Amino acid sequence: MAMAVEGFAEQLRARFPQATVEVALPRGEVGLVLDAGDWLEACRALRDEFGFEQLIDLCGLDMLGYGTDEWDTDVSSEGFSRGVEGKGPGRFRYGEGTSAQFPQPQGEAPVEPPARRFAVVVQLMSVRHNRRLRLKAFAPDDALPAMPSVTGIWPVADWFEREAFDLFGIVFAGHPDLRRILTDYGFVGHPFRKDFPLIGNVEVRYDPERKRVVYEPVTSVEPRVNVPRVIRDDARYATAAGEDRDLKVDSGIGPADPAKPTTGPTPNPAPVPRKGAAQ
Repeated sequence: MAMAVEGFAEQLRARFPQATVEVALPRGEVGLVLDAGDWLEACRALRDEFGFEQLIDLCGLDMLGYGTDEWDTDVSSEGFSRGVEGKGPGRFRYGEGTSAQFPQPQGEAPVEPPARRFAVVVQLMSVRHNRRLRLKAFAPDDALPAMPSVTGIWPVADWFEREAFDLFGIVFAGHPDLRRILTDYGFVGHPFRKDFPLIGNVEVRYDPERKRVVYEPVTSVEPRVNVPRVIRDDARYATAAGEDRDLKVDSGIGPADPAKPTTGPTPNPAPVPRKGAAQ
C-alpha cells in the first residue's frame, strides 16, 4: 500500500510542480496544497486526468489563533486543571472585538501561524481507481476571503459552498446561488469564524408589548470557553503523584514514589463469589 501511495504522490508532484504534496503514512492519506490561482485548473485536471469524478466534501477553515492555547493541562491533585487566562478567539463580549495577541502555552516555543487565515478544503474520491485525495488552498485576502467555485466541475459542491459561505464568510466566485443555508437570512456574522463571539452577536426574545420576536445585543449571557481537544495519556499514576505532593496522602492508585511502598488496597482484588453462584 505504501508503494502505491508514494507512486500516486510522485504523479501529483510531476503534474503540479508548484503545489505541495502531503503524504501521511501508514494511513495512506494524500493531500495536495494548491495556490488559489491554480484552484480551478488543478480541480479540472484531477477530474479529467486522474479520474476523481466525485467530490464528497467541501468545507471552510479558519486558522486564526493557530498554535495558541489558553488552557493549562498540567496534572495536580485535582486531576487536569482548567485554568483559563486572557481572552482567546471568540471569548469576549458583544462589541469588544478580538484581541491582537492570543496567549501562548507556558514553556512552549511559539508556533508560526500560516501566512493566510482562511482556506477551503475539498475531499475527492475516484471510484475507478479506489483512491481518495484531499485538496486545500488558502484564500489570498483575509479581509474578504474569496475562491473560485467548483460547481462547474462537480455540481454537488453547490450546497457545500453555500455552507462554507454561511459559516465562514468565504465567497465563491461563479456560484449560481450563493445564499445562506443554515442560519437565518438576517443573521449577523459567520458563526464558525474563530473571532465570532461564543455568546453570539444578538439574542432573540418575544416582546409581549410589541407582540413579536425582537433581536437585541447579547446582554444576559456570559462569555463561554471552548474545551480544547487534548490527547492525554493514562494519568492515574501522575494524579496519584500529585496527590502525594499536594495533599500528603497515598491514594493507592499506583506507585507515586517507587522508593516508597504502596499502602493502599490491592489494585485488582480477586472477585468474591456471590451466594448461590456455581463454584
